[in-house]
Amino acid sequence: MTLMRVRAAAQLTLPAEVRKALNVKEGDYLEAEIVKGGVMLKPVAVVERERAWRRMQDIASRVKDLKPIAGEGHVKKEQGIADEVVKMRRKRRKHA
Repeated sequence: MTLMRVRAAAQLTLPAEVRKALNVKEGDYLEAEIVKGGVMLKPVAVVERERAWRRMQDIASRVKDLKPIAGEGHVKKEQGIADEVVKMRRKRRKHA
């Protein structure tokens, strides 16, 4: 167990072993959550909104509209999508 001391302006210094275990470095963000008996720190990724929005627009611009497959109605397509969702949920549950 490592002790930390609260310094001026309520600052804490994370010990090297904690930084290494969380894989955090100077400038990274941590989310603090009050839990029973203490505080839990979790590393989080923060993305600038404008940059994220531009990236989303770039990705969306690459989406191509495919012509419908002859003889395949929208009900059949929707059922195929629903089947894939069920498969992915089952797969996730196995890995959780």
